Amino acid sequence: MRPVVKYRLIFLAIAIVLFTLGVKLTPETLTNSSNELTLTLIAIGYFIIIPLTYWYCIIKKGGQKWWKLIIIFSTSSLVARLSFPADIADYFEFVAWLKYPIVGVLLIIEAYLVFTIIRGLLKVRKVKGDPRVSAVELYADKDEKALSIAFIVAGEPTNWYYAIPWFSRHHPIALSHIKLMSAKPWHLLFMLIGCLTSCIASYMMLVANYRIARHYSMYLIRDRLVINNAIWGFMAIDVNEIEAVEVNQIAKKVVDDELAIGRGEQTNLTIRFNTPQWYFGGLGQLVEKLTVLHIQVAEPEKVFETLVNVEHNQAA
Repeated sequence: MRPVVKYRLIFLAIAIVLFTLGVKLTPETLTNSSNELTLTLIAIGYFIIIPLTYWYCIIKKGGQKWWKLIIIFSTSSLVARLSFPADIADYFEFVAWLKYPIVGVLLIIEAYLVFTIIRGLLKVRKVKGDPRVSAVELYADKDEKALSIAFIVAGEPTNWYYAIPWFSRHHPIALSHIKLMSAKPWHLLFMLIGCLTSCIASYMMLVANYRIARHYSMYLIRDRLVINNAIWGFMAIDVNEIEAVEVNQIAKKVVDDELAIGRGEQTNLTIRFNTPQWYFGGLGQLVEKLTVLHIQVAEPEKVFETLVNVEHNQAA
């Protein structure tokens, strides 16, 4: 493995570990010195260890530009804004505005670079042989970024070039064959099986996502109100923990311990709980407790009447 690739993987592994541990260990409140110490150590990891690791592994060893440190500090600030306690996270609110000009400038640069490279590759589209060879011939003397993008852009025509024998009928004769596992027929068979399996699994998940959202987004089972935000978000609320149900029109807004579900700028049904209820977002990776749930439903009066009747039956 090349040293540059090795150092990039080292940085990636360290960043993933520190961000994951930071999010998992971040205290919800700063009620004692132990929580303050934990948050301080997490902040050191985000804003000192990760940027220093990036500087050493990517900038120094990888020969990248200094200004790219802005991306790392912005990423750390964004993670802090989303995971730190509310009274501390507010200090990172600027990230919500700072990220847009940074991303905008980067997108403009990347778009221009991609346009230039595609235009260059189109000029040599009639050149015979592997399109990646043409990319290297055109951009071998450019910087690493331009060469890398040119290689990526040439990847799609390369797949077609080798996948369809007629396209590569004039390909130069091979000098020999490198002994690679990819050259084995059984390897191709296993890869095709794996590709087919992943396609079927993706299809089943997409269908499940649609059917849950379409037919089973809200229902009652064993004295629990189940709320499905498609397949990605889930709540199973004990009906005895429902304090109040209101039919209303409320504009969506971000409030701690509250969540709005449904399309549109407003919700038409509000459910309040006696005690905080668990919401499992991101397929269970983003777990939080809610005291109020705002929903946009097709028939709010029907849901209201059903829940009120359930509460009366429970009381009786």
